[in-house]
Amino acid sequence: MFHSINTSASALTSQRLRMDVISSNMANVDSTRAELVDGEWVPYKRKSVVLKANEGGFSSFLNVAMNKGEVGNGVKVSQIVEDETPFKEVYDPEHPDADENGYVQMPNVDPLREMVDLISATRSYEANVTALNASKSMLMKALEIGK
Repeated sequence: MFHSINTSASALTSQRLRMDVISSNMANVDSTRAELVDGEWVPYKRKSVVLKANEGGFSSFLNVAMNKGEVGNGVKVSQIVEDETPFKEVYDPEHPDADENGYVQMPNVDPLREMVDLISATRSYEANVTALNASKSMLMKALEIGK
């Protein structure tokens, strides 16, 4: 009965975490000293969220086909991964982190890409809120039928 609400709730939680990770990327777009590796500071690495369906494999699909189960179980965050694209090199000899040639390694965060991802996550969140409200409305109507 509450399966649709649980599915929407899992999607809302996942999209919220996705927006948090994107916010972290945007906040660190200029962070040249994010972590210490082998005694040297390295720039911030862009992170992204990997979403995975909460499915049980072939048996769950077979049970659904045989009318013994429900469709889907929502979504969950399977992992947060670091983007392995190379850092951007910017010529700025006055920067404290510049190498001997005057180049500074900057994070591999592209603000435009982050904004597109943020808009996508926001739209997904809004769509799931709409689905949740529709499910709630249908359940309320079903309760009114029993009066």
